[in-house]
Amino acid sequence: MLSSYRIMWIFVMFDLPVVEKSERKAASDFRNGLLDIGFEMAQFSVYMRFCSSTGQVETLANRVEASLPEGGKVSVLQFTDKQYERIISFNGKSKLSKNKSPDQYDLF
Repeated sequence: MLSSYRIMWIFVMFDLPVVEKSERKAASDFRNGLLDIGFEMAQFSVYMRFCSSTGQVETLANRVEASLPEGGKVSVLQFTDKQYERIISFNGKSKLSKNKSPDQYDLF
């Protein structure tokens, strides 16, 4: 059985320059690359993905690093499923329901 202390989440947060046309294209390519490797958008510059192991987190972090655009700041966060469940989210002044893990785990 998978433990919520061993399965992980990976978040990629970024602030990329978008003044020049080439910078906008690089930022768009970076976002599309994240979607291509299975991330989903949590907010415009925050993408997340569920991972079944720390090894998978490391692999994804390496893929993110390989696709970094020039300039800007990118942060990769990793935390356990148990920590993910404790995130408190709001929409305006309304508290949203607790985060829930996916019903089905990836098997590789």
